[in-house]
Amino acid sequence: MSQCKYDIIRSMRKVEIDKGVAFGTGSLVFIAGPCVIESRKMALDLAKKLVTLANKLKVGFVFKASFDKANRTSVDSFRGPGIDEGLDILAEIRQKFDVPVITDIHEPWQCAKAAQVCDILQIPAFLARQTDLLLAAGATGAAINVKKGQFMAPEDMAQVVRKIESTGNKRIILCERGSSFGYRNLVADMRSLPIMRELGYPVVMDATHSVQRPGGLGTGSGGDGKFAPLIARAAVATGVDGVFMETHVNPKVAKSDAANAIKFCEVEALWKKLLKIHEVVKD
Repeated sequence: MSQCKYDIIRSMRKVEIDKGVAFGTGSLVFIAGPCVIESRKMALDLAKKLVTLANKLKVGFVFKASFDKANRTSVDSFRGPGIDEGLDILAEIRQKFDVPVITDIHEPWQCAKAAQVCDILQIPAFLARQTDLLLAAGATGAAINVKKGQFMAPEDMAQVVRKIESTGNKRIILCERGSSFGYRNLVADMRSLPIMRELGYPVVMDATHSVQRPGGLGTGSGGDGKFAPLIARAAVATGVDGVFMETHVNPKVAKSDAANAIKFCEVEALWKKLLKIHEVVKD
């Protein structure tokens, strides 16, 4: 491993979650679920399908869903059920299916409340430099998955790491989700994956948001979802600790990120392919 200019190189830190799931162990972990909780039934049904698949393939899995999408393009866009109902749904999924859960947080006051339910708190890419949010999240002691801002170089994540570490929390996961490439377009630079890994923490690839076109529909984000599986395959071949993807039984009617979500019926074949690639390239 090469010397990092920020001088915080260390051996890869294992981040244990719960339910037997851990990042940084040499195994590939999957994070998947809908962009936003559309209803209790929808979330529970999809969680059951994903947990059943993860158990079948014997892979580490974390269920993802947001109780609020505070960064939607339009004021009229569906945001979710809100923190109280949303966390209640996530708590039910966690208990009923014996699976770790992850959700987005947007404001410091949400951190402690979400950490009572969720195994991992996720910092959205737009908020990756928000110091108060990072400190509040770190102070909970929960695992923190930070998405690299579309406007940030991978090296810039060193300062994000330092902010969270200053709370005494070293349960950090770093996530790539593409970089701004002109207006309403993103590019996934695979070099960012080993660069962020040099910071000593596990790295996850967000395959579906990496093909997003922010604001591309005028009142919502568009995207090229057909390329998400290709991004996932390339990331696993490069070397990552996990793959994040949003999925939906029928993406065409999804209330958020419909253009990018992977159809659930296609997830099993994709996961199997990613696991085969991982077996070839893992250390």
